[in-house]
Amino acid sequence: MDILVSIKPVLAMAVSLAAAFLILITGESARNLRETWTILAAVIKFLIVASMLPQILDNKVIEYTLVSIAPGLLIKFRVDALGIFFGLTASFLWIITSFYSIGYVRSSNEHAQTRYFMCFSIALSATMGVAFSANMFTTFLFYEIITLCTFPLVGHKGTQEALKGAKRYLTYLLGTSVAFQLLAVILTYHTAGTLDFSNHGIMSAARDRGASDAFLTVIFVLYMAGITKAAMMPFHSWLPAAMVAPTPVSALLHAVAVVKTGVFVVVKIVLHIFGIDLLRQLGLGTALAYFSSFTIIVASVIALKQDNLKRRLAYSTVSQLSYVILGVALLTPSGITGSIMHIVIHAFGKITLFFTAGAIYIASHKTEISQLDGIGKKMPFTMAAFTVGALSMIGLPPFGGFISKWYIAIGSIEARELPIILVIATSTILNACYFLPVVYAAFFKEPKPAHTHSHGSDAYQSPVTHHPSIHEAPAMMVVPLIVTAIGVVALFFSPSRFLELAKIVVSSVTGGN
Repeated sequence: MDILVSIKPVLAMAVSLAAAFLILITGESARNLRETWTILAAVIKFLIVASMLPQILDNKVIEYTLVSIAPGLLIKFRVDALGIFFGLTASFLWIITSFYSIGYVRSSNEHAQTRYFMCFSIALSATMGVAFSANMFTTFLFYEIITLCTFPLVGHKGTQEALKGAKRYLTYLLGTSVAFQLLAVILTYHTAGTLDFSNHGIMSAARDRGASDAFLTVIFVLYMAGITKAAMMPFHSWLPAAMVAPTPVSALLHAVAVVKTGVFVVVKIVLHIFGIDLLRQLGLGTALAYFSSFTIIVASVIALKQDNLKRRLAYSTVSQLSYVILGVALLTPSGITGSIMHIVIHAFGKITLFFTAGAIYIASHKTEISQLDGIGKKMPFTMAAFTVGALSMIGLPPFGGFISKWYIAIGSIEARELPIILVIATSTILNACYFLPVVYAAFFKEPKPAHTHSHGSDAYQSPVTHHPSIHEAPAMMVVPLIVTAIGVVALFFSPSRFLELAKIVVSSVTGGN
């Protein structure tokens, strides 16, 4: 495998940092210019990332060392098939999210918009840092930057509920990372003598040098407990609590940056820190597969009970993220392929669902599922996009979710873990049970008469619609959700480029390279 030295991965990060600075100095005085920086940086970032794709498809990797902190501690970047897979997904969806965010904050007249867009830009810069990290030190550094720059976004509204959710967000993500993941990184360096990612894992050599199986197992458990962004139970409650944030922030959390960096880092640890051979020998792949299966089922059951739309979507995310972990934990070619594919497929599907939730709120101020009877007649494009995202989450063809779940199912057969098939089937049924009633109510239920029930100082307006004023949200919000819904379908019919990247990853970690 040829190694090319290029500054492009650094430029992919730097463009958003430059945009954050320009957004800050532009401020509220020139909103159009401020938002132009946001869009321009997103487009340039995507073009830089896309320009590296031909080299990666040609079985090359791109490296660049930014700085050496100490012997063995380098801020170093390496663009390989897995990194560019995630980088392309995040940078493309960032363009769409930028347009949607502008429409949302203008329609809702959000306060502190400059801080909002600045933190968004820094978050995406850090996401590129994680995607292109060459070692666990660089990964950990940018992983923590994501936590810190998204904390103000979670608490953006400034209400008591928002501040409480932001506090839980920071406590869970930063606390567990420092307590567990940092310790795991230190022990990895002490045991393996390096933090550089390797196609076959760096801990196998540590075992050969005398590290006990029990000690290696402890390090692995520390990593899994410390990567709370992956939202595996019992370290998941921060995610539903963070739904107090504005909807574009929720989309950022669920589809573009935060939780995706969590599962991405889990995949990197499985494949490039421990390696599939060592995890098989330790039996940790099987343990992780069943632990993630537990999260898939339990989170789906909890989602059934949620009436708040964003909270239902949040528990859906907890469940769906564990599909990524399940696939890679199977340690088989098809399982790993399905895991990697689910990163992009879930990203498109879930961002579509959150975009629709935001559009519904802006157009009707409805947040509860029980309020949405008949809303599909008022907002047909929005609810059609919701339907596409929901069917992909369920895993039905012709939507992208079918592709990744199919590969994971085949992977479970390859691993001879047939109970996993039952987990996938049960999860599919549960997904249908909590998504399809929303679609049915929106399109086929008659709207109830609008009336108001007084509850002290609060008023609850019952379902939607005998409100002729309700209509589609502004085009700046509706067009992005249509684009991502089209992407969900396109990933079913034309997944070849992403599959090619996934298969390069599989080949490299299973001995093909």
